[in-house]
Amino acid sequence: MGVAVEGAIEKAAVRAIDYMRAHLGEQLTVDDMARAALFSKFHFSRTFQQVTGVSPGRFLSALRIQRAKQLLLATSMNVADISIQVGYASVGTFSSRFSRSVGLSPTAFRRTGGYAIDVPTVDRMVLARRMTGGARGRIRALDAGQSGPVFIGLFPERIPEGRPAQCAVLDGPGEYRLDKVPVGAWYLLAHWMTDPDDPGAAWVGSCGPLVVRPGMVVEADVQLDPMTSLHPPVLLALLDIRQDALAA
Repeated sequence: MGVAVEGAIEKAAVRAIDYMRAHLGEQLTVDDMARAALFSKFHFSRTFQQVTGVSPGRFLSALRIQRAKQLLLATSMNVADISIQVGYASVGTFSSRFSRSVGLSPTAFRRTGGYAIDVPTVDRMVLARRMTGGARGRIRALDAGQSGPVFIGLFPERIPEGRPAQCAVLDGPGEYRLDKVPVGAWYLLAHWMTDPDDPGAAWVGSCGPLVVRPGMVVEADVQLDPMTSLHPPVLLALLDIRQDALAA
């Protein structure tokens, strides 16, 4: 794919994402998004996933949860009103989806200031019944002058949400190893917070799917890049990197 063509596709995806952000409270269709991108419906869906790694519908759903997180922290709106503003007709459906994606209920997310006490992985009882392997490699970043911890996790999709199969917090970019990873196909997602006081100052990277087999360790490196509007939002409530408890 030529540079010009690739640039045109990325601009089309950005137009669609901007349209999604501006109409989160509406019942959008793929046709609506494709028109905003100035692409045909078929061509849009294929190229959007090629650029972002997820389908337009999954990206829209993630934007809705991301916006709900912002409203919970920045306003005094109740959960029911927030659910309507981000496009959910049922507050129960919204709360269930939010809890599943973020790892905290909307009220708990607001109460903790948007951070989790810990990041639970898949249920230990389930894990005990499954064969496991591992993953190792290096998290790389071009800007070696930055500092800050890196969260890494293995997820079933490219969007960091729900319980990871396994996760860890590194002091910074560098080598990692994840043990006791359930057998299966996982995406390795990394989130680097370079400024503890600015949640927007993040670098992200992903690779996969990584096929984990019994007793074997998968080798995989991840390249971190500054987060842009083309990256799916990080929905999982992460640890507060401003707290000493992070080191634990």
